[in-house]
This record gives sequence, C-alpha cells and structure tokens, in this order.
Amino acid sequence: MKLLLSRVPITRACEILEIGRGTYYDKLEFVYRRCLEFLERHETKPLQKMQFREMWLNTDKMTYFLNNVRKKGMGGSQYVEVEDSQFPTNVVITAEVFFRYVFRSDVAYDWELTLGDIALDTLLMKEDHLSEFAKKHARIPKYSHYPMPPSKNDTQTNGEYQKDLENIERRAKYIDGLHVNSTYTTIAQYWLIKQLVKAMEWRFVTDKDNSLMTSIFRVFAKEFRLSDAHHFLCQTDKTKSRKQAREQFIQARVDLVNWGINSGYDTKSLRKLAFLKLEEMFHHHQFHKEISTGVSSHYEYADNPIEHPLATIDRGFRWVDCTTNLSSLESKDIANLILNVNDNATNMFIQHIRRRLSILERPITTARGDGKSYIYSNFNPKYAQMALTILRTYYNFCFAYKTNDRIETPAQRLGITRKKFNINDIIYMQ
Repeated sequence: MKLLLSRVPITRACEILEIGRGTYYDKLEFVYRRCLEFLERHETKPLQKMQFREMWLNTDKMTYFLNNVRKKGMGGSQYVEVEDSQFPTNVVITAEVFFRYVFRSDVAYDWELTLGDIALDTLLMKEDHLSEFAKKHARIPKYSHYPMPPSKNDTQTNGEYQKDLENIERRAKYIDGLHVNSTYTTIAQYWLIKQLVKAMEWRFVTDKDNSLMTSIFRVFAKEFRLSDAHHFLCQTDKTKSRKQAREQFIQARVDLVNWGINSGYDTKSLRKLAFLKLEEMFHHHQFHKEISTGVSSHYEYADNPIEHPLATIDRGFRWVDCTTNLSSLESKDIANLILNVNDNATNMFIQHIRRRLSILERPITTARGDGKSYIYSNFNPKYAQMALTILRTYYNFCFAYKTNDRIETPAQRLGITRKKFNINDIIYMQ
C-alpha cells in the first residue's frame, strides 16, 4: 500500500517486494476490500448520525489516457486494423469545499459488461429499433446496441450494417469493458451522496460542464425547486503560466487593498475587503435578468459572470457565476455565498492522484508523439478504480494538512472522527 501511494510503478514494486504480478494484484484487491470495510465503519455509519445545515460540494472531472491494448492472441502482423492508440477516460470527483473531504472518486468505465451481453440484449429486446433513451445500455455512448442485419422495413443499408459490424468486432479484440457516459456516472455519484449525507441546504460548485450540471439538476430537482439548493460556476483560464498566475495573484491583492483605502475601510483583511467589495457590487449586479411577457414576468439565467476579488497563486483570477435564481436574497447574503465559491478541494485531490498513483500519472510519450503511454499497466480501469478508492481512504483519514494553525485530516475537519489514522489502522482494522 505504501509503494502504491508513493507512485512506484507495478514492475518496480514487484522487484522491491520480490513478488509476481498476480500476487501484486491479489494484494491490491485485498487492500481495496479493507478500505471498503474501513469506510463502512468510519464514514457511512458516522454520516448517518449527522445532520448538516449547509453542504458545499465541488465536482470536477479528470481525464487520463488508457493504452488501447489487444487481448492475448489478437496481436501480430495479421491484425492490421487498429483502433485508436489511446482511450480518454474520465474520473469524476466530488469533495466538500471547506474541509476537502472527498466523498466519491469514480472511473466512468464498466469493466464487467461485454459486447456479448449487448448482443444478447439486442437480440432479445430488439434494442436496435429503440430510441436511445429507451435502450438498456444507453449509458454506453458508442455501443448501446449490437448491429443486426437490416430487415425489409429498415432504412439502414447492408453496407452501413457491415461497417458498423466491423467496428464493433474490431473493438472486441481489445481490452474488456466499455466506457460509460460521464453523465451517467455523475448521476449515480450524486444519488449515492444524497443517500449518505443529510443536509438542509445544498451548494454546488462546478465548471461549465454540461454533464455535471445536468446530473445536479436531475438528482436534486426537488431541492432546486424549493430553493434549498444553488449551483455556482467557477472557471479559470488553464492556459496561463505559473508566472502569469502569480502576477495576477499579487495584482489582485494590491487592487483589493487600494480599493479598501479609497472606500474608507480601515481593515487590512483581504477576505473582509473582498466581502465588502462583493456586497457593494451586488447592489446593482445580477446573475439573472427579468423577462416580462406583458401578463407576467420571470427570471432567466443571464450568463453574466463576475471576476472573483480573491485570486489564487496557482491559477490567478477566476470567474464566478450562479445558474440558480438568487433574487430573493439580500446583497450581503449573495456576497457571502460568492466569497466561498472555489474549486480547491477537487484540484488538491487531482494533484494527489497525479503525484501518488503511477497508474494515473501523466503519460510519458515517445519522441514520435503518437500519444502512446509507457506507464506500467495503466490500461485496466478496474485496478484504477481500486487504486482511487485506496487513495481516497488514505487522503481522507490519514493525510493531515495545515490551515490556520490546525493540522487535521479532512475526516477530522468534517467531524466524523476525532483521530488521525494510519495505514496499519486501515489494513489491520479489527
């Protein structure tokens, strides 16, 4: 477990421990099961007894690239038809904004489903004649049904059928499992969190990703209708360099202090000044516009973001918006909400994924630039999911970080435990 969380490649770990690959994966599954048992006792049970007045959730997606590897016996020069060399695969992560506790981290991949299962369901239920939303395997974007010979009343030609059949037969020669629509994974993730966490009000922070936004509004439809939930957008320019981000961070502090002096405020607290500036701004700024039809009027999303007064040292300025109606709130309440909008929780966990798991680190490519990764054994999403769960358990209960003279783990900050655990507590839990 220590080697796994230290970004040691699988081959090197086998050499250090003097074990075979089969033993390595058996131990990985064992540690994964221990983490699930640990989470059942120290996460699920405590959260069932807790009630939160307000829950802030930050969700983001991380994309990593799987090598597209042929099955055993499917290689060689006789197989000239090649699929794409890479599989872009999404990992959906949801964390608490203030305490950075990661509730879920899931790979959008189904490693148990086979093309044979899809073929059988298509044959039995005629899924090739159904609309996409009515198909059993609609969550699989490319292969929701298996190609069937066209009947007399079909509009598909025999040539189109043969082309679709060749594509799916070529896919069958590569690694097992199929990619799942990230919207489906996110909906499932939010549904599980909603069952786990009891909160009176919900606040969501995402970027402008339609799959995330659709999932939130579907799962929490009742809460949004009752105005017990609000959704905020937080966007940054990821193309800027670290130097540019740092310059914007320094410039934002200078501008905020100068604004406070010119406005006659004595405080030097940047957060207090940011609150006052936002409060003044929301006397005239609105995220929604009022539409009058002559008979009645209603509010519509205006796509009118603002620049957050507090920049970050690693990403510089960020733009903040709200897709839900805040017209019933006073300017100070809106300012207090906007002040808390950030995506630091998921960014911090994504950095841990990149730096601690060799299976999910950034790909090392050749000088040819064909995109093929040479990281050891990063083509199996099943073990990627296990590694993510192990890292999430370690991160939440064993990894302590310092803020405001407090050195605590995310689980301690959330209030579900009072102690810092270690790896032995997870593996040898009694």
